[in-house]
Amino acid sequence: DKDGDGQITTKELGTVMRSLGQNPSESELQDMINEVDADNNGTIDFPEFLTMMARKMKDTDSEEEIREAFKVFDRDNNGFISAVELRHVMTSIGEKLTDDEVDEMIREA
Repeated sequence: DKDGDGQITTKELGTVMRSLGQNPSESELQDMINEVDADNNGTIDFPEFLTMMARKMKDTDSEEEIREAFKVFDRDNNGFISAVELRHVMTSIGEKLTDDEVDEMIREA
C-alpha cells in the first residue's frame, strides 16, 4: 500500500511480487485481486489481504519457503536481517528499489 490509502492496487501488488522475484502478468495480478476482492471495488483492503495471504500460505510449503527466502536476506547467517543486508537485497534482486524506497521500508519495519 505504497500511497497509504488502505488499498492495494494491481500496480502495488505487481511491485511487491516483482521485488520478490516473481513476474506476474497484469491479468494474473487482476485475477489475484479478484479472488479476494469481496467488495468488488478492484483493490484489496487489509481484511481481503489477510484472506489472500491465508490462501497462499495454505497452497505452499510455506515454512520452508519462508526459511529459504530469509536465507537470501541473511547473508552472514546470523539469524537476523540487518538494514545493510535488507538494502543489498532490495536494491539488487527482483524489481530493484531506490535507496529512498529502502529507507522508507526500514523506517516502517
